[in-house]
Amino acid sequence: MARIQRALLSVFDKTGLVPLAQALRAARVELVSTGGTARALREAGLPVVELHEFTGFPEMLDGRVKTLHPKVHGGLLFRRGLPEHEEAIRKHGIRPIDLVVVNLYPFEKTVAKPDVSLAEAIENIDIGGPAMLRSAAKNHDHVTVVADPADYAEVADQILAAGETTIGLRRRLAAKVYARTAAYDAAIAAHLPKLFGTATPPAPPDRPLPPASLDVAAPLAQRLRYGENPHQTAALYGRFGEFFEQLHGKELSYNNILDLTAAAALIGEFAQDAPTLAILKHTNPCGVGQADSLRAAWDRALATDRQAPFGGIITVNQPLDAACAEAIAGIFSEVIVAPDFAADALDVLRQKKNLRLIRIRQAPATAAAAWEIRSVGADSYLWQERDLTALPGNAALRVVTRRAPSAEEWRALRFGWRIVKHVKSNAIVYAGADRTLGIGAGQMSRVDASRIAVWKAQEAGLSLRDSAVCSDAFFPFADGLVAAADAGATAVIQPGGSLRDAEVIAAADARNVAMVFTGVRHFRH
Repeated sequence: MARIQRALLSVFDKTGLVPLAQALRAARVELVSTGGTARALREAGLPVVELHEFTGFPEMLDGRVKTLHPKVHGGLLFRRGLPEHEEAIRKHGIRPIDLVVVNLYPFEKTVAKPDVSLAEAIENIDIGGPAMLRSAAKNHDHVTVVADPADYAEVADQILAAGETTIGLRRRLAAKVYARTAAYDAAIAAHLPKLFGTATPPAPPDRPLPPASLDVAAPLAQRLRYGENPHQTAALYGRFGEFFEQLHGKELSYNNILDLTAAAALIGEFAQDAPTLAILKHTNPCGVGQADSLRAAWDRALATDRQAPFGGIITVNQPLDAACAEAIAGIFSEVIVAPDFAADALDVLRQKKNLRLIRIRQAPATAAAAWEIRSVGADSYLWQERDLTALPGNAALRVVTRRAPSAEEWRALRFGWRIVKHVKSNAIVYAGADRTLGIGAGQMSRVDASRIAVWKAQEAGLSLRDSAVCSDAFFPFADGLVAAADAGATAVIQPGGSLRDAEVIAAADARNVAMVFTGVRHFRH
């Protein structure tokens, strides 16, 4: 490959643009650019040839037509050394373009907004950008193409050192381009049917529409040391970095990522509440507390289970302060997840070199993808809407017993219901108004989950007297309700819907237990 003489830069995301352009100018590369990119380079004091000067044709149709020109694509697709191509570019006055730096209109971010209009989504479908990327990637023997700012430094270093890039780098970048354009087109294909209202099969009103075809394309975010176990290769794909930022600690593992995303989903239930802290292990909450301060919330959460938190995940709904950080530092934890960290809290926690500190950039529940996908083997996938259902007000819930819950019981029921939603089925949570008291997760029978929750409370020295018991699904028999009442619970919240609901309600009335049906199940497998 001959020395890179001319670069075309046209980017929406201008991260790292100026340092790259400065390196290119130091290597005597001519810069050709468009619109806002040209303006940014000029403001940085760099000489730029505007694209309309390069092509001799003005931008038109509100910028929709600017790079779709033979002098652009001819310059990209020209195969150096091929006589017919050499003759064609001489005849038509086409100048070679050796380097293309392009990233695309933010379609995915645009349609992530809850109030995005069809017109706004359509205007954020990039046409010229993918076309340039594909042309350059096809001709990677002669053209270097860069679609990701993360690759700027390596490209700049090679050009500064040798005036060109290696074929190995060009091939890697070309493959990365096709992965990016495939993901971009997949995002458009997935979202337009929703906006048009033409998805197949049809979904109920006000529900996400399943795509007619499931096309999954996501960029490699990072390679992981291993998967759930050391003998399993693993990697992370997608837009994880848009939602979470690691501030400290060793690299995240596969299990860390599963746990911290579960933690963020749980604490999102309490985003508008008083200071709340949750401790999780293997994606299950093992203690949640709420108080006037995070430090006091920590004590309440830890009191539920003093064994399981070792090596666990801690999450809070407010910026983590130093007082709480000092308390947390007293035990070994893998990850702390928070909307932010006070400077003095960071000082305390950074003394633990392996502890990962994760800042929530934006709540995952607000992402455009309000759905989730699971592989089930046999080259098959399950698609479903995420369980983002919030508990309605007390008046919308169905009290099915003679006695209605007291105000304090309502507080406990509502607190525990938001937690049991995040416990693996079968799930039982005993709760007070501001803390968990016992949690039973992932059991084959609901009565066993209740027994484990009672045992954990007894082990922790916590009384279940006057507690609320929360069940993620209905009690199929009265035995689960009886066990809860015998343990001291005076109020129950569950979906209802069992063939034996009348028997369960009668058992509650016989024990003066207030019971509420939600009509919504929260299985987590």
